Amino acid sequence: MADLLDVSVWLPLSAPDHVHHLRARRYWEEEADEPLAFCRVTALALLRFLTSPRILGDAALDGAQAWRALATWLAVPRVTFLGEPAGLDELLAGWSGAMDLRGGQWTDAYLAAFAAASGCRLVAFDSDFRRYPGLEFLQLTVE
Repeated sequence: MADLLDVSVWLPLSAPDHVHHLRARRYWEEEADEPLAFCRVTALALLRFLTSPRILGDAALDGAQAWRALATWLAVPRVTFLGEPAGLDELLAGWSGAMDLRGGQWTDAYLAAFAAASGCRLVAFDSDFRRYPGLEFLQLTVE
């Protein structure tokens, strides 16, 4: 089973000074199922965060550097990019009605539906993904 990583995991893996870098690295080295996957939403989120001075301060990258960072990840043999799976819209529609999604919850619901429809395990630091029934989910916690 592939692991679909949320940006809450890709960012600390990409930024050695990030507060969750060591935990994300331990996941990468000891707990990850292969392949480790990006989807369009997680790739764009990583690009957004890597170029944000608000998030990375002086370590923020310019656009070309961020694109190269993403390309570097995608060149790693155990990392892949997944296209949208069949069944995603049906899952998302069902969850949106049952959970009355609002604001920022839509992106989480999309990622949960993407993972479920792809047969992936979703990996994140965010516990909110536990609310999606039938989702294979690994929450990374910091000791």
